Amino acid sequence: MTPIIVFSVITGYFGLLMLISYLTSRKSDNDTFFTGNRKSPWYLVAYGMVGASLSGVTFISVPGEVANTGWTYLQFVLGNIVGYVIIAFVLIPLFYKLNLISIYEYLKDRFGLKSYRTGASFFLISQTIGASFRLFLAAIVLQIAFFDSFGIPFWVTVLVTISLIWLYTFRGGIKTIVWTDTIQTTFLLLAVTISIIVILSQLNLSFDDAIKLVTTSPKSKLFEWDWLSDRNFFKTFTAGIFITIAMNGLDQNVMQKNLTCKNVKDAQKNILWFSITFLISTLLFLILGVLLYQYALANNIPIPERTDDLYPLLALNYFGLLAGIVFLLGIIAAAFSSADSALTALTTSFCIDILNIRKTKTVQKKTRLYVHIGFTMLMFLVIIVFNSFNDASVVSAVFKVAGFTYGPILGLYSFGLITRKKVKDKLVPLICIIAPILSIILNYNSEKWFNGFKFGFEILIVNAILTMLGLWLITIKPKTSLN
Repeated sequence: MTPIIVFSVITGYFGLLMLISYLTSRKSDNDTFFTGNRKSPWYLVAYGMVGASLSGVTFISVPGEVANTGWTYLQFVLGNIVGYVIIAFVLIPLFYKLNLISIYEYLKDRFGLKSYRTGASFFLISQTIGASFRLFLAAIVLQIAFFDSFGIPFWVTVLVTISLIWLYTFRGGIKTIVWTDTIQTTFLLLAVTISIIVILSQLNLSFDDAIKLVTTSPKSKLFEWDWLSDRNFFKTFTAGIFITIAMNGLDQNVMQKNLTCKNVKDAQKNILWFSITFLISTLLFLILGVLLYQYALANNIPIPERTDDLYPLLALNYFGLLAGIVFLLGIIAAAFSSADSALTALTTSFCIDILNIRKTKTVQKKTRLYVHIGFTMLMFLVIIVFNSFNDASVVSAVFKVAGFTYGPILGLYSFGLITRKKVKDKLVPLICIIAPILSIILNYNSEKWFNGFKFGFEILIVNAILTMLGLWLITIKPKTSLN
């Protein structure tokens, strides 16, 4: 692919997003930005959420990672499905009943102001890091495909990418994102489908041949029963449930989209249909992963040291022009779909939870604009820092970080929903700092302390339990009557 073709694809795609932004942001206000005026069709939200959930992590890392972990990632996704059911029937009704803009407002009513600010702060940290990791991955592909040809440094690539995202989201906010996500999901699924078709065509494989190849490949190993492994089925499946609850049900980024639906029933239908589509999409990416390695083997193509580089290498250099263009659209969609909603959610949470903007509409709009710009700049800086030391698979890095930062949020909500106990609100921030620190210590010493046992994604559950134990220690005893 020539730089001119790449530039044309990026320009055309961005033009389409700007058109959608213009159509959806007319007569917009803060309600439009924060809640989409609660008028989004549930099926549109469900379809669009697939692209945001897949993001660059699934798009690039999951196919490449099959060489190291097979299909064991699907154990995690099966747990995700159970988590989505819990979100649909426990959290969605609660948030709609309370009529929340930011889901962390629940913590203020349940425990107090310090707990409320603590939950929101951990979300801000989690989302900033997670979204930056995902955008970093996509920026690398754009750097290789276009910017390197002109000697443009990586920091300029990141700045241009994140500036484009800011441009089409700063007015319409979540209403714009609900619609742009549908376009981005379409390009993501087109990319993986066309890539599979191209591989089958070039290797002269029929559909039946492909099924046989995938099912008999050692890279398709699904279940891991070794208890000491961090990929053990029970550990991974259970972690999938609770990570979904924490990173989707208790995440302003995801729940902000759900809360744009007209009512509880529509939001529940959205979650359930989305979970089914997400499972099918993940299966496609795992199938693609096996086929990518088979293609490289058949054509004597050296496997890159970083598994994340395999899919971009083949799509941009071996699959032909059409597949290369669709792949490029897919990775741009992955970058934009994760970062645009993250910027909107971060802006919403900071404005509502931290600044508590309740002034005139003019002041609110200006404040929201400044906050939006601020988080754009912050994500840019985090990506540049991450680029300076990254040496791990992005799919692992994202969930490892999330295991430590989402744990306190999960612990706070679990304690609030399961018990009726009150806590000493001023001590909650301390508990939520101590729990992740203890989790990190356990994670890095588990093999030595527990006879070879290695934590995986389930470290989030440990983190949440430690948070709940800490909250139990600071509960307020009910006053006894003197009668």
